[in-house]
Amino acid sequence: MKKFFILVLLALPFCALAQGYTPAEVARYKQQAQSVTIVRDNYGTPHIYAKTDAGVVFGLMYTQCEENFKGIERNYLYQMGRQSEADGAAPLFTDVQLQLIADSADAINDYKNSSPAFKKLLDAFADGLNYYLYKHPEVKPTVFRKFKPWYALMFTDGSVAATETGDITAKETEAFYGDADNRVGALYNPQSIINMKQEREMGSNGFAISPLRTASGHAMLYINPHVPFYFRSEVGLQSDEGLHAYGVVTWGQFFIYQGFNAHCGWMHTSSYADVGDMYAETVVRKEGKWFYQYDGKLRPVTEKKLKLWVKKGDAMSATDITAYYTHHGPVLAARNGKWLALKHYNRSYKALLESWLITKANNLAEYRKAMGLLANTSNNTVYADDRGNTAFWYGNFMPKRDPAFNWEKPVDGSTSATEWKGLCNIDELVHVYNPSTGYIQNCNSSVFTSAGVASPDRMKYPLYMAPDDENYRGITAVNVLKDAKKLTLDGMIAKGYDRYLAAFDDLLPNLFAAYDGAPDTLKTKLAEPMALLKDWDRRSAAASVATTLAVEWGTLVFRAMPPPEPGETSCIVKRMRALLQTLPAARQLELFGTALNNLQSRYGSWKVQWGDINRFQRPADGITFSDALPSLPVGQTSSNFGQLPSFVSRIMPGTQKRYGYSGNSFIAAVEFGPFLKAKTIITGGHSFDAQSPNFTDQAQGYIDGKFKDVLFYKGDVLRHAVITYHP
Repeated sequence: MKKFFILVLLALPFCALAQGYTPAEVARYKQQAQSVTIVRDNYGTPHIYAKTDAGVVFGLMYTQCEENFKGIERNYLYQMGRQSEADGAAPLFTDVQLQLIADSADAINDYKNSSPAFKKLLDAFADGLNYYLYKHPEVKPTVFRKFKPWYALMFTDGSVAATETGDITAKETEAFYGDADNRVGALYNPQSIINMKQEREMGSNGFAISPLRTASGHAMLYINPHVPFYFRSEVGLQSDEGLHAYGVVTWGQFFIYQGFNAHCGWMHTSSYADVGDMYAETVVRKEGKWFYQYDGKLRPVTEKKLKLWVKKGDAMSATDITAYYTHHGPVLAARNGKWLALKHYNRSYKALLESWLITKANNLAEYRKAMGLLANTSNNTVYADDRGNTAFWYGNFMPKRDPAFNWEKPVDGSTSATEWKGLCNIDELVHVYNPSTGYIQNCNSSVFTSAGVASPDRMKYPLYMAPDDENYRGITAVNVLKDAKKLTLDGMIAKGYDRYLAAFDDLLPNLFAAYDGAPDTLKTKLAEPMALLKDWDRRSAAASVATTLAVEWGTLVFRAMPPPEPGETSCIVKRMRALLQTLPAARQLELFGTALNNLQSRYGSWKVQWGDINRFQRPADGITFSDALPSLPVGQTSSNFGQLPSFVSRIMPGTQKRYGYSGNSFIAAVEFGPFLKAKTIITGGHSFDAQSPNFTDQAQGYIDGKFKDVLFYKGDVLRHAVITYHP
């Protein structure tokens, strides 16, 4: 018996060492785990409690691994430019871009130089991930066998893809770094490269409602990000060091990206603010070295060796690349004989610190102080608090530039005249504070219509600070909020779920005019579907044939739009109206006829109700949709048509019906008063396990806009606890 006991003691350290963990590390993990309590409620949402903030971070990372370790690893493969180690050569030059832009050596130095308090959070981040892998040897990471604390400093923003590449595609980078003999040649053909920043069905809706428009007299916040489904995890966090926040975290991060605490809330929307610039560098080769011109002198180009590993079968192959840098930043490509260097601020210690401090801000002054770090490069922020304040900032990190230059295109890198001139402070950003209209809305649309007549004055700001034009969601949001009174949480949710499709206010009159001028034979042929559209209230619905017709035809019209010009971002209304002014009547009727034929061919009739073909389904494997499996009808459409609740669907491989894959994800309605009240819903359910009751238990509420009550206070959490445990 004694011998057996000794063997057990020896076996544990041996196993830990085999996995890459020392006995001291395992002991540290276990000690931390005992100080953390996780309570999962009846919806599977984890509520994490600990004495310290670091303990909460440890527990948060552990619960994320329980739910979706693959998602965590995938995010870090991208952020660290190591996708080729898992996926082979296809993403190699995306990895090259990412490694050029974000240097891991800088992240390591940031970790070493971080404050003791923040270093504890970084250590807890890695420890929580590693403890999960230690306890679950059956989980086989694709690349990351052990996480390091500085990894968190490579992923400092919660956005979908926060990295700024200045419109340089991976193909351009490949053309430059894959052709060592032609560094200064005209390697870029704009016609041959797909513009990666064309209109995307991604974005978000954020509303802040002042007390004068609410039934309770308290400020309210509506949080509605549009992202690929299951992109973030809903959590509650509480420590004895002042942390008490609720919301969503992006897989692999330890701060709440969109959410609220007892006193204030924040909603981030994707920003189109110009936060990075391409510098066209004039380079010369002298004595085997590269130099670039700057203020009449030559400066040496900095060189750095990158080693990337590429998976080939079961083996790894090394790819060595000599990377080039000017003082502006990494060289990503060449165009017309000039090297293009990117000046940016994609990864920083301050960005992660700001993301964390926001969660602990208790009032507007503290929130402004956190934002005063000016380190968030990709987000706008809609804010509300328990003192009745509402606010909106367009962007956060915003360089000051000479407006004489066109910053939408590469600027001359050979002169100091194009250098940035510091950063705008928090009040110099385009902003709205406590507008007299009583509402703020941002739907990735113009900040200059964000608060009605109380919106900022476009003429007071240079174009690069807020290039957004209007989109159809923004138009709908203004229409539903401008006359809102005595709003409750449920009333605000109903506003957020308004299904009006503002795009058809532009599209349908032109179609009707084309129809009225058509030959009688064509008018007779199209009479029935045209009558449906004329009687339609322009709100999508599951039982509506008109919705099916409108979406099928409207999609074809949207595809007829030319791609946006350089610098055109959220300008879809302007582009659509320009198209409709020039689109011949015959072409409009031809597109409508094509839509009818497509429906007839696919379904045997054009008279198809939208909900019959537009479905919600959550496959067990996450990717394989099937018409033969159960699914739910959905009345929503893509928000490109101006609908606030977004449900982006398409016909999947092997299906006839359309299935949703992107759009509404985590949605929250929050009221700030003496006691916080909030309701949320997420896509499908919290669990990734198809056998779990929490796999699709929120699906119908998600479709109908019927939210669950947030369990913010511990007493409520315990009354709904299903399981309580230590990591």
